[in-house]
Amino acid sequence: MIDRLESIDQTVKSVASGKIAPRHLVEFCLDRIRRHDGVLQAWVRVDEQPALAEADRLEQMARRGKIRGPLHGIPLGVKDIIDVAGMPTLAGSPTRAQHVAARDASLVSSLRRAGAIILGKTVTTQFAGFDPPPTRNPWNLEHTPGGSSSGSAAAVAAQMCQAAIGTQTGGSIVRPASYCGVAGFKPTYQAIDTSGVVPLSRTLDHPGPIARYVSDLALLFRVLKQGSHAPTGARVPAAVPLLRKVEDVFMEEAAANVTAALEPAFARLQAAIDVENPFRLPQSFQKLHRMHRRIMAAEAAHVHGNEFQAASREFAPCITELISEGLAMPAVDFAAALEHRALFRQTMGQQLNTDTVLVMPATNTIAPPDLTTTGDARFQSPWSYAGLPVVSIPAGKDPQGMPCSLQFVGAPGQDERVLAAAAWSENQLALDWGRPEPGATRTN
Repeated sequence: MIDRLESIDQTVKSVASGKIAPRHLVEFCLDRIRRHDGVLQAWVRVDEQPALAEADRLEQMARRGKIRGPLHGIPLGVKDIIDVAGMPTLAGSPTRAQHVAARDASLVSSLRRAGAIILGKTVTTQFAGFDPPPTRNPWNLEHTPGGSSSGSAAAVAAQMCQAAIGTQTGGSIVRPASYCGVAGFKPTYQAIDTSGVVPLSRTLDHPGPIARYVSDLALLFRVLKQGSHAPTGARVPAAVPLLRKVEDVFMEEAAANVTAALEPAFARLQAAIDVENPFRLPQSFQKLHRMHRRIMAAEAAHVHGNEFQAASREFAPCITELISEGLAMPAVDFAAALEHRALFRQTMGQQLNTDTVLVMPATNTIAPPDLTTTGDARFQSPWSYAGLPVVSIPAGKDPQGMPCSLQFVGAPGQDERVLAAAAWSENQLALDWGRPEPGATRTN
């Protein structure tokens, strides 16, 4: 009998020992989906019978002492801009109603080889943009879950799957993970293959995992990066990491209820924070958000412009605005944005040595009580722009019980160091909020 989902590493050990059957894991998740997804709306498609059949195959393997990989029997969700063979990839758009994937995306193939069970596709905003989806926040159905990986974060928070895969172009992993009270990881740019992922902005798109624990994020990252031979087990560092707090902008522009909710967390991490040497953002940060928008608009227009011009009425307002900006953009503006990004990346690389991890609030507000928005990406988009690895972990709640998070950012390629710092911090905070029950949450 399963009453709650544990860490992936612990669960796979239980499957290998015969304590838990993969079918029971899948049935637990399917039961949560049946009970709660009518109000939560985190899933586009759930493939019950194929998932149960795969669970039975994996159970037979485990009984023979054969474990396919470090995700053996683990039920996962996949954001619906990522191809899963035999399933439609709608990307949140009615223009793709007939698109059925002929093969798995590269990252889905890696998950399967490691023993994962794909439950189905989770809700995304249209083309991973800013238009709000039908998904609601499992902690309070009147609040947005964030976007664009809305369904992935909500499904993990509501225990509808053990983890899920999302993508981030601005703030689309970190923000929904923070709003929904789970952990999220955006790796270094190009650390994970994007083959079979519907692009929004090719030089900004980052696939990454959303899960309950940092150890799960680390394990999923190794599978996605290295394949089924990724080592198991969490790598929690014995040594205290070197953290530098970002004071300017991130502390100045965070809402009062966010800074108040995170104050105890910063106090618990004080032993690791270099209080004499806070991190100062480079001068190029001032133009960052405008330049990020330019690159995203130009590249979105390049990818989706023809389809938009042929069927513009099928495009939602925010993605319409973005693509229209890109179609009208002078080449010199795009070139200036690319030059600015190169400068910002270079400067951040020089200022961030390989031993240091930055820490700051993950979002400037808690999840807004507004279903017409996915929230503000200003605290997450700099790290997508620079291609830096970032982990967010739950770190506090506001007086109304809504979660907020810290984010940890490192130098390019220092993904494992950032994960280790976040894991150490997660252990120090030792939070256990329980699990939200969306069906019992008040609605309008």
